[in-house]
Amino acid sequence: MQIIEKETGFQLHKPSAAAIGKFDGIHRGHQSLLRHVLEQKDKGLQAVVFTFDPSPAVLFTGTGLPELTTRQEKRKLFAELGIDVLIEFPLTYESAAMPAERFIEEVLAKRMKAAYIAAGGDLSFGKDGKGDTALLREYAGRCGYRTDIIEKVCLNGVEISSSYVRETVKAGDMEKAEELIGGAYSVSGVVAHGKKLGRRLGMPTVNLLPEKEKLLPPYGVYFSEVLLGERTYKGITNIGCKPTVNDEKQAGVETYLYDFAQDIYGKEITVRLFSFHRPEKKFGSVEELKRQMAADIAKGRYYEHP
Repeated sequence: MQIIEKETGFQLHKPSAAAIGKFDGIHRGHQSLLRHVLEQKDKGLQAVVFTFDPSPAVLFTGTGLPELTTRQEKRKLFAELGIDVLIEFPLTYESAAMPAERFIEEVLAKRMKAAYIAAGGDLSFGKDGKGDTALLREYAGRCGYRTDIIEKVCLNGVEISSSYVRETVKAGDMEKAEELIGGAYSVSGVVAHGKKLGRRLGMPTVNLLPEKEKLLPPYGVYFSEVLLGERTYKGITNIGCKPTVNDEKQAGVETYLYDFAQDIYGKEITVRLFSFHRPEKKFGSVEELKRQMAADIAKGRYYEHP
């Protein structure tokens, strides 16, 4: 997948099928929209995703909501889905002031060579967010593209949105989050060195230090699995600051892998969180912590993901 970043003057050279949005979480609603774009590859178009970097919320307020998917996670997911080009368009006060009509003519039609555009009904772009699906349709004929407005995907009558997924993850309901996303909520990163307490206790773990923008579910222990390369391993994951042995405030994602003895420091992994087991707790001693870890590991061995 080609990634175009930090560049406003880019130029695609092949006609494209495009989707525009933030795509935080890449949930089932996003996937429905992306399927329409990917289907156009059979008609000779390249599949393109256009996003802004940073998001409008970060540009105008200086802060943004915690992310369901970080930039690196999005890049990996888009590549896995079959997207050909990802455009991370620099959002500045100048580019944000571009009139919506000019955005269609110069960015979508000229620079992206858009022959097909799929959009959700709540699409907003251009100065003051005045660009919408009506304007996109109005300019379709004169700019030479086709457009489909994709209906929202609902679960039990409720529209699936990034906000809905975010609320579900913050509540620790990983089963519902998986329904909304179409796959387990995940944390990806490179395995880092920890304090090796688990190894000293006879229960070695792999550790991730997630990016500060990443939304983590409530601190505690989760039944999980780890994707390493093409293989998956059953696991049980602690998310939090390990208050029994640690005074630091940075949250980590620490996973015990069943029947696993490889050295994978520096390797990239993805931790898929299936179900909340228990909240984080400060124990009275390391021995008490060890007993609880052993009980958690025993419980997790018999957990079966639906």
